[in-house]
Amino acid sequence: MKNNLIKPITQEFSEYLKDESRITGAAESISFPRTREDVVTIMKELYPKGIHVTVQGARTGVTAGAVPKGGHIMNLSRMDGISAIRKDNKGSFCITVQAGITLSGLRKQIKDRNFDVLKWSTESRITFEEFCKAPEHFFSPDPTETSATLGGMAACNASGACSFLYGPIRRHITALKIVLCSGHTLTIRRGETFASGRKLDLITDQGHSFTVYLPAYEMPKTKNASGYYVENDMDAIDLFIGSQGTLGIITDIEVGLMPFPRIVWGICCLFENERDAVVFAAVLREQLTNIAAIEFFDRDSLAILRTQKKENPAFARLRIIEERLNAAVYIELHCDQENLAIESLAKINQLMIESGGSEKDSWVARNNTNRDSLLFFRHAVPESVNMLIDRRKKEDPSITKLGADMSVPGHRLHHVMSMYRSMLDESGLQSAIWGHIGDNHLHVNILPHNEEEYKKGQALVALWAAEITKLGGSVSAEHGIGKLKTVFLTMMYGQDHVNEMAALKAVFDPKGLLCAGNMFVPLVAER
Repeated sequence: MKNNLIKPITQEFSEYLKDESRITGAAESISFPRTREDVVTIMKELYPKGIHVTVQGARTGVTAGAVPKGGHIMNLSRMDGISAIRKDNKGSFCITVQAGITLSGLRKQIKDRNFDVLKWSTESRITFEEFCKAPEHFFSPDPTETSATLGGMAACNASGACSFLYGPIRRHITALKIVLCSGHTLTIRRGETFASGRKLDLITDQGHSFTVYLPAYEMPKTKNASGYYVENDMDAIDLFIGSQGTLGIITDIEVGLMPFPRIVWGICCLFENERDAVVFAAVLREQLTNIAAIEFFDRDSLAILRTQKKENPAFARLRIIEERLNAAVYIELHCDQENLAIESLAKINQLMIESGGSEKDSWVARNNTNRDSLLFFRHAVPESVNMLIDRRKKEDPSITKLGADMSVPGHRLHHVMSMYRSMLDESGLQSAIWGHIGDNHLHVNILPHNEEEYKKGQALVALWAAEITKLGGSVSAEHGIGKLKTVFLTMMYGQDHVNEMAALKAVFDPKGLLCAGNMFVPLVAER
């Protein structure tokens, strides 16, 4: 019988051969399942035939994790429903969503309390009525790309600016439903299934039991999205979060919501000296506890914004940034009491001045309109960089943006900032540094003009990865390894531990067909 879910790749599907990495792959077929049952049907059709399957969401990733290497593309973007809501034993609301729902779509439905409850259980409908009467809630993970799907976010353990206070998505996932390569399904709830040391016993929903042995490496004590999450006696759910689609296909995700803070203020502090800004960010996180985000923008990022404001009408509403200013720190305050917000703002002002800043070089947004203006500023840098690279790529298709997504322990922040700055200045390459300085995690982007500069930038990023590893850091703190940073994963953990990861994958995917090439080359050859 012909499987109507699977379509041949034609020109109309060409956009699905690439993601935000700007890398283009190849595939022979594509599907857009709408239900978990569709996913099971497709896997039962393709896996026995030895056909590679690459799972996609919105393709917002930058490490080519969604780029196919032949075979089949399974795009989950049409699995975008919300199926249930409940309250946990702490009284918090938890909602179950399909993997293809976007972050922006989920946020809007939560804010509007406008869910399609027609097919929900009676219990969920009753809980939904209670949710509608409760104070406003929100889902805290906030990557820059709000078009990202929840499945993609779970696959790379996405975080965003507010992870400084709320942590990455891992902290907010309470249950997963996963389709395995065999077509069996696995349901895992947080707090129910644990490893014994590094040995994990699992049972599928169909009653098949199996054992996996977790790799023996120790993860770095910093923000980390490199390789499988493993530790002694770990909760089984954490193995699949951040696994980049290599162990199974996440189809349903239950996430916890939080009451929305009554007061959200944005503050932007600009500095003439970049080092002063780094000092300011470091003391902020030590002395205040109600800051949700601490974001950094270097001199080159600000220069790019000045150019955009002058040349691109779409960026006309950007605030004017004087040429003398060489760094910015964006802060987001989340408080439930106004007096606490006022006290915190006064403390921020004091620390800014003590660090070398000036009150006249700061902006404060106390209402949604002004805060949206600051958020526009925050997101304008990565958007501008992508636009710049797209223009250059038309002239030289061999190049793309080179992005380092590395983190270090807190006491290494000043060292790594000095390393980035000195090596970039010496190289003569154009760059822009921004990101989550509160988590010691910065996005260092090299912007080549030609293939020669691209190769020079690749060598520089490799040197950074080696040094970050020596410092006890992570070669990817947020974006995951994908297909572009597999060499760095080996550098970080060593080949023996990467082999252990590959052996773990082989238990779930003995033919090495699912999202092949993500994180590492499969240990087991196709058969």
